[in-house]
Amino acid sequence: MHMILFRIGGFTAYSYGLMIAIGVIFAFITSEKRADAFGLSGDALFTMGIWGVIGGVIGGKLFYMIVEFRNILKDPSILLNFTNGFVIYGSLIVGILFALIYCRVKKIDFLPYLDIVVAGVAAAQGFGRIGCFLAGCCYGKPTDAAFGVVFPATGLAPAGVRLIPTQLISSAGDFLIALILVLVHRRQKWTGVTTAVYMMLYAAGRFVIEFFRGDPRGNVGPLSTSQFIGIFIFLGGIALLAVTKKTRGSKTAPEQSAGGR
Repeated sequence: MHMILFRIGGFTAYSYGLMIAIGVIFAFITSEKRADAFGLSGDALFTMGIWGVIGGVIGGKLFYMIVEFRNILKDPSILLNFTNGFVIYGSLIVGILFALIYCRVKKIDFLPYLDIVVAGVAAAQGFGRIGCFLAGCCYGKPTDAAFGVVFPATGLAPAGVRLIPTQLISSAGDFLIALILVLVHRRQKWTGVTTAVYMMLYAAGRFVIEFFRGDPRGNVGPLSTSQFIGIFIFLGGIALLAVTKKTRGSKTAPEQSAGGR
């Protein structure tokens, strides 16, 4: 559990940033291979991914600024540390929006590609949560349970206190969601099912894990900000499932026509 993994000369490798990079690279490689297997353009997916990453960085930071607006007003220096403070829902929403805009400009059917990508996104989130664990952020509430983790003083979590390892629980859940999405995509009856399942599974899992988080976060009434947003993401998944069944359910999805490999 170290924020800094190693230093080589003037280069410093931070655990969180490195795990995010590993996750993004993993998502790109696996998604491109799956796109080729299902008859979609790997080049188009790669460009969408680049725009998605750019949007993800902007969205994550923007949502953080909204959530922490009051604290930023008190201490504007918070904004000077660009590496800290990202809201994953902001990254997902704005990242997908950027990729969608690219597809609209290029006249590419976006949803089949999103069905491919979401499994990689979930896996990338799993790697990212390992980075959170190594850095000590996004920690859980104090616990006396044997599975609790005591973080060192060098991390972001309270030192010397046994805490619920919510980061590792989230990571395991993200990897499980990624596996489920791969299986769902192979069997989906129409385009959009896999994306809808991702939205519902991730939102539900995040809603539950938030009850065990102990780090300071924004809130909307009795709910954390992520729980509040998650409700709409979950409902959005249900809506997407219904809409795509009506508009695409009678058609063979492009992925399936490619052999459903």
